[in-house]
Amino acid sequence: MRARVSSGTRRTPAPSLPQINGAPHARHEIILGVDPSVRGTGFGIIRLAKPHPVVLVQGTIHCPAGWERSRCLARIAQELRDTLRKHKATVCVIEGLFYAQNLQTAIIMGEARGASLVSVAEAGLEIFEIAPRKVKQAIVGYGGAQKLAVAKMVQRMLHLPEPPEPDAADALALALAFAQESSRYTFAAPKKI
Repeated sequence: MRARVSSGTRRTPAPSLPQINGAPHARHEIILGVDPSVRGTGFGIIRLAKPHPVVLVQGTIHCPAGWERSRCLARIAQELRDTLRKHKATVCVIEGLFYAQNLQTAIIMGEARGASLVSVAEAGLEIFEIAPRKVKQAIVGYGGAQKLAVAKMVQRMLHLPEPPEPDAADALALALAFAQESSRYTFAAPKKI
């Protein structure tokens, strides 16, 4: 028996990191969520902790209706840069593309998304996207949930004294959904950009 045990010892390889879309994925502790829009880009950074995640910062980057789009895009990029410098997120999750009925609206939303992505990419963060319906499904349990339902569930999950503004709530919901998805193996992993 001893001969069999001593001669048959094999080393098992160390477990590898989970894979998301073919790329190794480390467990991120500080997650930035971004809900892009030209007039109101929501953002939120959470830190994973026990017994529940903690909000480090959350808010909405508001741009007045009278501002030209280029000025709004510059403000979005700068505010996100400043936020990332202060809070050192390690990963970003952004709202996935949706299909707008109005082409002009889709283009404008794409511009806000682009300004957000540039700021995050400059900081060197990994970037993932999750479709809006999947976020609502993960947070509320229903993919067609209203903004108020999302805000109230985010308030409950993060133990906030009041619901966040709608755009900030959507950004925090993105961060929470990413934390849920990356903590387990799944066939529908967030898409890396």
